[in-house]
Amino acid sequence: MKNQKTNYDRRNFIKKSSMVALGTGSLLTMPQSVFPHPQTSEDEINVFGPKEGYSPQVGTLVSMLNWMRSVILNPVKGMSVEDLDYLVDEKANSIGAMLLHLAATERFYQIHTFEGRKWGEWDKKDRSDWDIASGLGEKARKKIKGNELDFYLEKLNNVREQTLKELANRDDDWLMVVDKDWYWGPTNNYCKWFHVCEHESNHNGQFKFIRSRLPSMQKGDE
Repeated sequence: MKNQKTNYDRRNFIKKSSMVALGTGSLLTMPQSVFPHPQTSEDEINVFGPKEGYSPQVGTLVSMLNWMRSVILNPVKGMSVEDLDYLVDEKANSIGAMLLHLAATERFYQIHTFEGRKWGEWDKKDRSDWDIASGLGEKARKKIKGNELDFYLEKLNNVREQTLKELANRDDDWLMVVDKDWYWGPTNNYCKWFHVCEHESNHNGQFKFIRSRLPSMQKGDE
């Protein structure tokens, strides 16, 4: 029963933090270097492992974060404002809102793991900047729209730049520090940041599903 409760708590937390509203479809894609990868050259993107400027395990994490970022941005390359705002149905989330949601999730994990604050103990500015994107849903449908792709890329890149800067100042011992009070049960910083990575993979499937339903894509098939 204890294991069942732990698994339920973890799933419930992920559901609340990710707010996944659509079936994912296939999560596989061919990684390409469409957008710049901070501190990672294009010919290194598919090489996982230690990276210059980071401790060995932290560098391996960085390589995974960079690779997944490359993957999730491929489906949205060249999208118009209309594409980014498109809703599959009245309860769906747009690609634009979910891109901002990814930045919000990463920002909150920065505050939690780098600043040592309990989850949800955000200051007023961070709540104002990120709460709606984090929660998605009706508020996001009303507010997060009308933006060019560059708007979302800038948000993602700014947050990621801060993540990489902070990780460069951490070592492998920090990565292995266990939070015994975390929602899922004992969880180390490595697992928390791997969750940031796999969370993006969840939305990658949504991006590709929505892309296949875009009116602009349907016109191309006519």
